[in-house]
Amino acid sequence: MIKPRRLKRGDRIALVSLSWGGLGDPPYRHRFDIAKDRLARDFGLELVPMPHALAGSDFVARHPQLRARDLMEAFENPDYAGIFSAIGGDDAIRTLPYIDLDIIRQNPKVFMGYSDTTIHHFMAYKAGLVSFYGPSVMAELGDYVKMLDYTSQALDKLLFHDSQGYQLEPSPLWTDQLIDWDEKNQHLSYQLKEDPKGYEILQGQGQTSGHLLSGCLDVFMMAIGTKIWPSLEDWKGAILFMETSEDKPYPDFVRWTLRNLAAQGILAVIKGILVGKPQAEVYYQAYKEAILDVVSGEEKLTVLPVFYKVNFGHAKPIAILPYGIKTQLDCDRKSITFLESATL
Repeated sequence: MIKPRRLKRGDRIALVSLSWGGLGDPPYRHRFDIAKDRLARDFGLELVPMPHALAGSDFVARHPQLRARDLMEAFENPDYAGIFSAIGGDDAIRTLPYIDLDIIRQNPKVFMGYSDTTIHHFMAYKAGLVSFYGPSVMAELGDYVKMLDYTSQALDKLLFHDSQGYQLEPSPLWTDQLIDWDEKNQHLSYQLKEDPKGYEILQGQGQTSGHLLSGCLDVFMMAIGTKIWPSLEDWKGAILFMETSEDKPYPDFVRWTLRNLAAQGILAVIKGILVGKPQAEVYYQAYKEAILDVVSGEEKLTVLPVFYKVNFGHAKPIAILPYGIKTQLDCDRKSITFLESATL
């Protein structure tokens, strides 16, 4: 895998809207201003919107080719050290016909986002580039009052420093609170509560290691069968990380998706599974049961390590997972360790 140069203060970051274009709508535009100010103040980064990033949800929805053009230009332009996704959505796959994987491959740089941005992470992976499943501009970077410490620290460590040996610790605090994205709420901060239990090990023992690969479960069905869906060879030896979106799909959807992965032969060749903490812990127990029904019950993969309630994706706070980076899971110590740096 090609590793991007790590970020440093003074770098310029391109903002792209690859799915929903709501960041450019008048009711939400203030979230861009908050994120821009925060990145400058806390990280020394200049956030620069690409030409259509703030064109609004209606325009962005009608022009997937312009979304793709923004992304390609952001990769090609040497003035940008990184690219941050505005937010997810449900139609990033529509940009696929307009993406040039060679441009991504020849211009490696930090690319970050989550949810529907899983589609573009698969594109980056197919191009051979390490990318980062992590905060979006409209959500975490645009949070009111302050960015949650756990997420802020992850961004600093993973994108600005050598991350070899980095321990992905469980967050001791979390929230299930949802604050409406309304300017009148800018004074509101999240009420955090303790989460002393850490990760749950649903099954497995000892240590295993593999490269990180996967994303938002809701998005898989749009990628499967396309040229960006990872091959079985790509999945061999991988640590599959997966999480569900704010739509909170029924546990049966999780079960069906895992059955598809089993039918492709993927579950049989991976080294472990990381499951993101469900948003607001909805279906918390039911998701566990669905996962084990397929993995150990139907597929008899009873020793495959499965870590549950890992802080990434649609929960708060979240960490950052770098695609393609070799990672060690220790079931006995309940630890997740990056065995190599994600950046150069």
